[in-house]
Amino acid sequence: MEQLSGQDAMFLHAELDGLPQHIGGVSIYDQSTVPGATVRFKQILALLESRLHLSPIFRRKLQTVPMGLDRPYWVEDPNFDLEYHVRHIALPKPGDWRQLCILVSRLHSQPLPRNKPLWEMYIIEGLNGVEGLPPKCFALLMKVHHAAMDGATGAQFMNIIHDLEPEVQTYDAPAEDWSGENISTGKLLGKAYLNAWKKPGDTWNFAKGIIPAFRRIRAGQKNEDFKPLDDKQKTRFQGKISRHRVVEARKFDFETVRAIKNSQPGTTINDVMLTIVAGGLRKYLQSKNELPEQTLVTGCPIDVRTDDERSAGGNMVGFMNVALHTEIEDPLQRLAAVHQAAVGSKAYAQALGPRIAMDITNVIPGNILAVAMRAAAATGMAEATVIHNTIVTNVPGPPFQMYLCGAALVDSLSFGPLMPNMGLFHIVYSAVQNKQGSITLSFTACREMLPDPAFYAECLDDSFEALRAAALG
Repeated sequence: MEQLSGQDAMFLHAELDGLPQHIGGVSIYDQSTVPGATVRFKQILALLESRLHLSPIFRRKLQTVPMGLDRPYWVEDPNFDLEYHVRHIALPKPGDWRQLCILVSRLHSQPLPRNKPLWEMYIIEGLNGVEGLPPKCFALLMKVHHAAMDGATGAQFMNIIHDLEPEVQTYDAPAEDWSGENISTGKLLGKAYLNAWKKPGDTWNFAKGIIPAFRRIRAGQKNEDFKPLDDKQKTRFQGKISRHRVVEARKFDFETVRAIKNSQPGTTINDVMLTIVAGGLRKYLQSKNELPEQTLVTGCPIDVRTDDERSAGGNMVGFMNVALHTEIEDPLQRLAAVHQAAVGSKAYAQALGPRIAMDITNVIPGNILAVAMRAAAATGMAEATVIHNTIVTNVPGPPFQMYLCGAALVDSLSFGPLMPNMGLFHIVYSAVQNKQGSITLSFTACREMLPDPAFYAECLDDSFEALRAAALG
């Protein structure tokens, strides 16, 4: 058994009605690289069966502590059934892109059952109508609860089920037989009692770090290393989130994005992608006559793992807010402004302490946090304050071609969870697919807030083209 960290548990407490807190992704594969050009469902099951021992995520489920007296634990599920978690479905004809997005959005909107290991996988056939794909492609939709992993550990997890060559690699299972766990109530309460004695010391250590952090922030403001983002604007993406989702994505050539970056000294790939998102939001909100005069703000999760923690599971995420400068029409001027805003936001996050988001959740008792979140949702307080208008997270994928049961990975989309008062989530995913470098910009949104996802995707395309033309001619 392994206890969840405070940050892992936070994603359980944040799972309110209509707000499931899992992350997900769709990977699309070309079967022409397989002998006979066909991958059977039973082959995928056999591959997963042979690799269950490589990740604890597969077979462990939640074990809660009575009365919420302590954070939950991960325990090995004695009733684990692989075929429950892996499903085989198909798109109706003609099997086009829009149908795929609709199916994925419906599956992504459904919460994961808490009494099973917190993941599901869908093998989706019938993609013959998706433009630009080779014939006979199939997709894999993966859903994993955010309590089990963040974007960085998600990328590592996907490496487990893929190979670097069309030939399937075999793994030797450990000699000992796997068995499930049944943890007694007495043992859980005993651990909760011992952990309660550690809370005052944890709280004191956290408090000792807060005072120097505020001093660093005051010094940074005095030196104008960063500017406060106090007056955040409210848009259609702020408000009560419905149960329904939409998803879409656009893919950009990595070398073109890098050329844009190189054309403007000092900028980063992430600056370019934030500028593309800003331009897309600007055009979309202008079309609705809803563009605020002041900038929109995005939240940007940051991986705070040290080198020694790279193989650690769960969540180790810091956070920073970045001004998108949606008020600037010229794409190059907007890129320069976004770059400066990102530099300032990184300086602020460093001054505050990049791991403070983890430290807070380790100090606050989980049952109190859960009650506070539910009370805020029930009373409407969650919609009263704008923390950010959207989220843009950057997830680096593998810089090499990958295969599933011999089928080449040719496309990937990624989807995140929506939070109270934040109905639009973007994921930037860079990887080698179909032996070419690409960057995919995917988004998940509340369907009531973004009823026309294809149009918003076009706005992102137009934003990219405008930036490319301005930077590269």
